[in-house]
Amino acid sequence: MSDFYLHRLIKLIETAGSANDAALTEVAKRFSESLAKGGLIHLFGSGHSVLPTQEAFPRYGSFVGFNPLTDPRVMWHNVLGAGGVRELLWLERTENYIDKFLDHQPLNAGDSIIIYSHSGTNSAGIETALYAKKRGLFVVAVTSKANDKPAKHSSGKRLKDVADIVIDTNSPVEDAIVPIEGWSRPVSGSSTVLAMILTHELIARTADALSKQGVELPVFASPTIEGVTLHDTDIIYGIYREKMLEAQQKHLKTFQDTMKG
Repeated sequence: MSDFYLHRLIKLIETAGSANDAALTEVAKRFSESLAKGGLIHLFGSGHSVLPTQEAFPRYGSFVGFNPLTDPRVMWHNVLGAGGVRELLWLERTENYIDKFLDHQPLNAGDSIIIYSHSGTNSAGIETALYAKKRGLFVVAVTSKANDKPAKHSSGKRLKDVADIVIDTNSPVEDAIVPIEGWSRPVSGSSTVLAMILTHELIARTADALSKQGVELPVFASPTIEGVTLHDTDIIYGIYREKMLEAQQKHLKTFQDTMKG
């Protein structure tokens, strides 16, 4: 059988699963504690690292409590021109930007956040981690430890240096994993797929940890399943909206208390 992308990816998945088993268990425990207390699990990434946040929620098989922090300015909507890749590549490396976005997000003490970045050197991810830690959140980085170049950020830190726990995708520095004879570079990227797989593992382990505490949260189910309708989906969106309103109110109170102080 040909040794192209699938077989190489499977090996990386097995390596990542084994290497991260203890970390995944600990993160799921901490995530379940945040959710059981009514908090949120926030997700952040820029560039292609936005994709795991969108894969996590809303998603069939995921559940209420996850909150993707999607800033359209660090997502690409075009290859070239307005909303293109060059713009986001510049912005995600620019210091002192991302806090302007995060100031409007309901990040509260006791919540958790998972931050995705293959390199772990971009300002957006590092400053999100620093911002979250300052506000009492449990911070998880999903990155590749193989990226071990000196920090570019003025803090002297990389994402893995700031996070409370690091989950290693084991993706190689170049990301692409299939060498092609006669080509100077390999093809077929791995980091985003691995990040998504590790995220679904966390979703499953967090649900299991919650169940052991007697907690069940509403799960998205596909309307293609017999007995499930679009109305069921709308109900879950309503529950999510209520949780977000509660989180925003808590965030606002913290801001008001800070201003008084």
